[in-house]
Amino acid sequence: MSLRPAFLALSLAFTFSLPAAAKAPAKASKPAASKAAPSEPTLAHNLSDEQAARLAELIERFREQSGQNIKLMRLEKDDKPATLNLINRYQMSDTLSQPKDFVPLHSMMSKAGQKLSLSLPEVLRPGVTDARGQVVALPVIYSTPVLFYNKNALRKAGLDPEAPPKTWFEMQGVLDKLQAAGYDCPYSTSWPAWVHLDNVSAVSGTPAVDNKGNLKFNALPQVKHVAMMATWTKARYFRLFGNTNEASQQFRDGHCAMLTTDSREYANFQDARGVELGVAPMPFHDDVFGGRRPSLANGPSLWIGAGKPAAEYKVAAQFVSFLLSPKIQVELVRQYGGLPLTDAARKAAASELLQDGRQMLEAAYLSLQGKSDDPGTRLVNIDRARLIADEELNEVWTDKKPAKAALDTAVARGNSVLNAHPLLKKSQPF
Repeated sequence: MSLRPAFLALSLAFTFSLPAAAKAPAKASKPAASKAAPSEPTLAHNLSDEQAARLAELIERFREQSGQNIKLMRLEKDDKPATLNLINRYQMSDTLSQPKDFVPLHSMMSKAGQKLSLSLPEVLRPGVTDARGQVVALPVIYSTPVLFYNKNALRKAGLDPEAPPKTWFEMQGVLDKLQAAGYDCPYSTSWPAWVHLDNVSAVSGTPAVDNKGNLKFNALPQVKHVAMMATWTKARYFRLFGNTNEASQQFRDGHCAMLTTDSREYANFQDARGVELGVAPMPFHDDVFGGRRPSLANGPSLWIGAGKPAAEYKVAAQFVSFLLSPKIQVELVRQYGGLPLTDAARKAAASELLQDGRQMLEAAYLSLQGKSDDPGTRLVNIDRARLIADEELNEVWTDKKPAKAALDTAVARGNSVLNAHPLLKKSQPF
């Protein structure tokens, strides 16, 4: 769903040769031709070169263990799906609008004779389960927003490094002290629409999207929050560097003292310069009705392309089982920061990860606890609506629009797009 040393890219080509027989009768050539290369499914992705190299290393380990290979390819828009397709959250609405291009994961695993045993908490299920609760895609690297902070910065500001702020109100006082201690960037955020609209809405008990797929993130809790961020921007408590993960590099370099972003970015901060990493649940507003609700979980998921040979599905199913093994799950947490997908993997991660890794998992799971009002659709998964929301938020951050006007406009513009393309509202696959 940020998240380091690159692994060597791997050669994925096989060479096959058939024995030649002198004076072979015509009938003898038929069995020889049937000795085709083992079925090699494809895995399409749009990862960076570094991330793709790490994925190639993982596939090489699968090949060494199983004797089967998977060919990597780029995921291009409008191409026919590969056997396996790594879909990020910004591509999700397009995926859900083309259900005939995919087959359910549970069906492929069953036909291939592979057991599918997942222990997904409720907040991990939207978008990867159907109306009957069956798993249709594998949530490979799911995460939830948390607060990362530099313990060294808190010490410099005379604050307790083991007592990060729990609420946004508490956080304002912390940011004031960090600024007084010399930090030009006390706080920043990556993925502002995901953190400050989707998740602030969810945690406040007023989801950004309703059960019919309509945007509604312009209610009082969201307006108050965005208005508060605007005052923080003017006071230089809050600095924005972009609409994706640009702020994460600022934190990694020690420039920003605090950062809200996906929990999976923990993996990026292991070698952060001058940063002693602290992790806490994302702050909440303690003046909303009903108290703190769970944050949302999201991230890349693995989808199965339709119309492939059974032999390819068999290898793909083996690869899914390989990914779900406790050892690989722990490595995915360590290298990518994702949340474990099985009970066995969660127990293994708790015992094998270093302290900051365990702290990340604890903060993420604390954020996800409680009864959720999640309708299953996220603003961030509807790419056209997200871009509009980011555009309007930028108008607030640059003091060109008040929070209420910007959010009203973002909702109106976004719903206009959704009404023109009703399939984008779909939250349940298949």
